[in-house]
Amino acid sequence: MTGAGRAGGASTPGTPGGPDGAGAPGAAGGAPASGRHVFRGLDRLSESVGIRLGPTGWRTITQDDITVFGRITGDEQWIHTDAERARQGPFGRTIAHGFLTLALCSWVLDELQTTTGVSYAINYGLDRVRFPAVVPAGARVSGTVRLDAVRERGGDVDAAWVVEITVEGAGRPSCVATMLSRYRP
Repeated sequence: MTGAGRAGGASTPGTPGGPDGAGAPGAAGGAPASGRHVFRGLDRLSESVGIRLGPTGWRTITQDDITVFGRITGDEQWIHTDAERARQGPFGRTIAHGFLTLALCSWVLDELQTTTGVSYAINYGLDRVRFPAVVPAGARVSGTVRLDAVRERGGDVDAAWVVEITVEGAGRPSCVATMLSRYRP
């Protein structure tokens, strides 16, 4: 269920929008709701297109995170892993890989929403992905999500979530991506 948020299970006490997850702050263009939102079934999910959730809590992206990610993926370019050389580079220090930042979209979606009444939820893919700003090593990031679309497909339900990840104090997001989740009733 990675990237699709939590499925099934019990609700989280104090979820925005009351006991049925409807009417949360941030719906259709308002300010984002904070805390985990519980969609009680796929009908509630379908009725919530346009809802904005977040922000998440803060998460620090350490140099160790960046180094390990580079080692795992084989992308050990100096701009990510060589602090001394990176000080002379365009950003004045090492930066996180774009794909490391993209991978955090799963964390954002999982922290901000739960959909109950489904047997499982999976990450179905991505649509538009952009990296408007870098994530410097040691930066704290947070994220928000907006439910962009929901549609039935062969007995399953697909949802498109627009996720934004932003560095603390930054004027623009570091990653904007549309994550696709598939839910099985």
